[in-house]
Amino acid sequence: MTRYSYPGAPPEDRESSALSALVRSWAAGIVVLVIAEYIQMSLINAPLVGDAGPSSFGSALLLVHLPNAVCLALATWVAARVHRAPHCALPSRHLPAALTVPVAAQLLTLSMQWDRMGGLGGITFWMSNAVLVTGCAAGLIVSRLGRS
Repeated sequence: MTRYSYPGAPPEDRESSALSALVRSWAAGIVVLVIAEYIQMSLINAPLVGDAGPSSFGSALLLVHLPNAVCLALATWVAARVHRAPHCALPSRHLPAALTVPVAAQLLTLSMQWDRMGGLGGITFWMSNAVLVTGCAAGLIVSRLGRS
């Protein structure tokens, strides 16, 4: 029993516990995402894709988007796994804990590479967002399967 779980715990203790659980999930997600993206960039992108970029849609899908989806799924999964009970029982607390890091990383990437994306009509923009949704969904599903 922790100091936050006893029956007469003051509300401010419960709220600070919820905030610390949220921050802990975000920190774990950031660490995993940075490490996974570094590994992807150094092992896949640098030797196989190079500076010119992928030459076809298939190679872009296989060498860029699929590894990105794996990195996002790992970050989502770890953030969701670190977010412990009783906070993970409420979707209004669990989803922000698990999804904030990948969504923030996507927004940062879009803001830094907006000119290369081709705006809202570019296939890269839509493919990048599809990878985000796929990676986050996969991470949440694996996390949920692990808790069952």
